[in-house]
Amino acid sequence: MTAEMTDIPASDEAELEPLPPDRFLDRELSWLAFNERVVQLAEDVRSPLLERAKFAAIFASNLDEFFMVRVAGLKRRIATGIAVQAASGLQPKEVLEGIWQESRSQMRRQAAVFRDDIRPALAAEGIELLSWDGLSGLERQELHEFFRDRVFPVLTPLAVDPSHPFPYISGLSLNLAVVVRNPDTGNELFARVKVPPLLPRLVHLDGQRFIPLEDVMAQHLDQLFPGMEVLQHHIFRVTRNEDLEVEEDDAENLLKALERELMKRRFGPPVRLEVEESIDPHVLDLLVSELGVSPDEVVQVPGPLDLTFLWTLVGLDRGDLKEAPFVPKTNRELAEVETAAEPDVLDTMREKEVLLHHPYDSFSTSVQRFLEQAAADPHVLAIKQTLYRTSGDSPIIDALVDAAEAGKQVLALVEIKARFDEQANIKWGRKLERAGVHVVYGLVGLKTHCKLSMVVRDDGDTLRRYIHIGTGNYHPKTARLYEDFGLLTTDPVVGEDVSRLFNVLSGYSMNTTYDRLLVAPHSIRTGLLERIEREVQHHREGRPARIRFKCNSIVDERLIDALYRAAQAGVPVDIFVRGICAIRPGIPGTEDRLRVISILGKFLEHSRAYEFENGGEPEVWIGSADLMHRNLDRRVETLVRMEGPDHVREVSGLFDLAFDPGTSAWDLNNDGTWTRRIVDEDGNELVDYQDTVIQMRTGRRGA
Repeated sequence: MTAEMTDIPASDEAELEPLPPDRFLDRELSWLAFNERVVQLAEDVRSPLLERAKFAAIFASNLDEFFMVRVAGLKRRIATGIAVQAASGLQPKEVLEGIWQESRSQMRRQAAVFRDDIRPALAAEGIELLSWDGLSGLERQELHEFFRDRVFPVLTPLAVDPSHPFPYISGLSLNLAVVVRNPDTGNELFARVKVPPLLPRLVHLDGQRFIPLEDVMAQHLDQLFPGMEVLQHHIFRVTRNEDLEVEEDDAENLLKALERELMKRRFGPPVRLEVEESIDPHVLDLLVSELGVSPDEVVQVPGPLDLTFLWTLVGLDRGDLKEAPFVPKTNRELAEVETAAEPDVLDTMREKEVLLHHPYDSFSTSVQRFLEQAAADPHVLAIKQTLYRTSGDSPIIDALVDAAEAGKQVLALVEIKARFDEQANIKWGRKLERAGVHVVYGLVGLKTHCKLSMVVRDDGDTLRRYIHIGTGNYHPKTARLYEDFGLLTTDPVVGEDVSRLFNVLSGYSMNTTYDRLLVAPHSIRTGLLERIEREVQHHREGRPARIRFKCNSIVDERLIDALYRAAQAGVPVDIFVRGICAIRPGIPGTEDRLRVISILGKFLEHSRAYEFENGGEPEVWIGSADLMHRNLDRRVETLVRMEGPDHVREVSGLFDLAFDPGTSAWDLNNDGTWTRRIVDEDGNELVDYQDTVIQMRTGRRGA
């Protein structure tokens, strides 16, 4: 028991300060504040150079998705008149204005750090991104041949004139706006040339020297417009609304509805136009007019556009410019019974529950091995599995196919509404169906986001259910990069809970009562609210009380208000959030009892954990649910309660480390800005959270 949990005087409800109307930070601006933290990592000269390039690329892809979904959705709601005042108190147009002001500043900041810092530093290390002027005569000749043989045949210049309307510009494509002149008439004409997306964006010269493909194309425009004078060319890029709107009802086939909507996605309205700052004003005016964007939706930045190409450089074999590679180890509890080949996961599960912590614990020797072993085990009768996202060459899919072909009963609940993975999930769903797997494509009106796997095995004396419940997707590739928890258990109570839930998901069961699970949309919000109030009661009655949450996002107003009230009543509230956070620290009555931190690093902090001190008998829940309206009201989510004292202590110890003043983190301020803590008052560098966890889990430093 810490002093923090005992030295705070109790308060009565009547003494609590009224909650101010501006107590919520805006969720969209909070997300942008998260992406600013990513930019700060790209700017951090203490990090290896290619790690900084990686964060610059992550920033770019993050912002693309934000505009395709969040900004597009906000614009659509404003246009249709259904947008309402945000919980932050901002009107929809004020939110949009704030988004543009902040995002434009961040895009220029990212472009500047690449141009002025990362690019020159890469060149100093022999990784060069060259322009045409920096090439030798021999290199230019080689690129002439490359263009003739590999690029020219796939290009399609599109003229714009009275007989050729302005072409459709696909979302996120890179394009050249070209102005040519007819030497006979003197007329200036406009054309568009698309940079082929199936060709590498960076053309390899030699060693680790590259030139952007658009630069090569720009030097050969005369071959695309023979007989014309090429006057100017400019790079531009459009972001479109790519959020899906699937109208569902009980009578409609969800799969067909989604496939129709995917076809329409390519033609969503534009929401952002990116151009290089050197663009001719007349060409820009033409693009704005023809694309139907407003001047406020134009971003002019130093080239090159779309820094996601930096992933190519990050992939270079330059270990001297990267973090030392981290190789996960088999979970200690599984390794205790590991054979010469692979751990016997099912045998371990019969003896005890196992708490997994990825990527520190290997996914392949735990979750993947669990399903592969079940598929091959002749005593396994059935496997039931949720799939939200998985990789294209997923061994999870292969294990389910093997199990079905071996005659086992296999159910896969494939969530085809998983954003930007819809097409892939449709493809894998059909592959599973062909193998004899019973495939269910989600529920009408709800996304199935929970991470569940159930294996039913004939153990001789009984049929036993082997359960995995996780906080992350069944995705072997992201499991090496995303931090997540997982629980392996044969607890009959959990087995009964998960069986009930699968029956709800695949059939007509109306049973939504559970013993060791909280399940959205029925009981996660209410369950957490009850436990927050219980902490307040513990505190008032002099028992230890504390609340610590870890999640990706926290937006739900009812839960936030409950946390405010708990802090006002004297309960310490600590929030560890990666992305969006609508909590405003420092409102009256909470002062130093409510704090919010964020940690970003080499691994993406993705797990969700909810800890309650519970009068000295700590209660910890892990699962798939973030504290957002969509997760609590429009998704099927699960949280499972940790039972083993060692597992509770392990999760609690991670909270201790994250909130330790000696651990580097970002602190959330009352105005919604974040302050990074890197050194202490004496200038000593604070410890890195993820490096410390690596030491704790593996006994050595890793990445």
